[in-house]
Amino acid sequence: MKVAIVIFDGVQALDVAGPLDVFAEANTLLPEQQHYKVTLIGPTAGTVTCSNGMQLSVPFGFADLDTQWDLLLVAGGPQLPDAHPSSAFLTWLQDQARGAPRFGSVCNGAFVLAHAGLLDGKDVTTHWADAKRLAEEFPRASVQPDKIFVRDGSLFTSAGVTAGIDLCLSLVAEDWGHELAVRVAKRLVVYIQREGGQSQYSPYMGTGRDEDPIIGKVHQYVTEHIADALSIEQLAAAVSVSRRTFSRLFAKYAKVTPSVFVEQVRVDTARKLLEETDAPLKTVAYKCGFRSATHMRTTFSRRLEVTPKQYRQRFRGERIEAPPRVEKVATRPVALQGVSAL
Repeated sequence: MKVAIVIFDGVQALDVAGPLDVFAEANTLLPEQQHYKVTLIGPTAGTVTCSNGMQLSVPFGFADLDTQWDLLLVAGGPQLPDAHPSSAFLTWLQDQARGAPRFGSVCNGAFVLAHAGLLDGKDVTTHWADAKRLAEEFPRASVQPDKIFVRDGSLFTSAGVTAGIDLCLSLVAEDWGHELAVRVAKRLVVYIQREGGQSQYSPYMGTGRDEDPIIGKVHQYVTEHIADALSIEQLAAAVSVSRRTFSRLFAKYAKVTPSVFVEQVRVDTARKLLEETDAPLKTVAYKCGFRSATHMRTTFSRRLEVTPKQYRQRFRGERIEAPPRVEKVATRPVALQGVSAL
């Protein structure tokens, strides 16, 4: 299978190395005639410098080969949302997408596909930090900001950085079965399918608080009264507007209902406590205004697809202790039968 990974100066190294290693490990388990033959392609042949300073040798530019790829992936990078690919490259990409059984992007490589019109009318995802911008600049794409990867027909898009591994494991499973993909995942010491979406990785949200002063005041009020039962009337009164005006402003700026907004602030506050304290789950639930630990668990599972306990285990910054020093005890070598002592 002929695979092309498109890269540019400033590419995220893991966006490239992750897929490369998935396919390389799969090759060790497949007959040679079934190997993934992966080629790096750039705007031109030469050297590409990754965002971390590492340099990659690129054997071919996109115009150097007359090859129809079976799978084409565009890698991402920190500066890619601001890039403006050449018309010649976009035309080549459109031609490849029309002929390729599968094509897609890793991380914010989705912006390149969007410039080529390849995300129009499609369900897609990208790095959580770039999802809002992708949706705003390319409104014909249906951006799913919480997904680790999304398939829509022959188009595959993934979330940020290491999510390229998840995406390529799914491709290997599609090609050669779940069992082989699991073996690859084990060799790479990753999950074949991680629990939860991108929301568990993104920072505290506070939807819309910078877009309108009243929304910012509501966010502050909710934060200061997080343990209270909060009604729409109470929130409207807190910012000195009528309920009708309050509802209109929320619809316009927050783009969620007040109850969803309050729940989101509760979850964000709970996440912070779970990361920074050892407080029992019941205590965290009480401090954040959940009715019970069970209510908090249900809300976390629905919003983040992980439980509060799982979230704490994954994201709590534990201090790493130095391993205990082991004193070596001198012993006299003992010769085993048939084996000489070293």
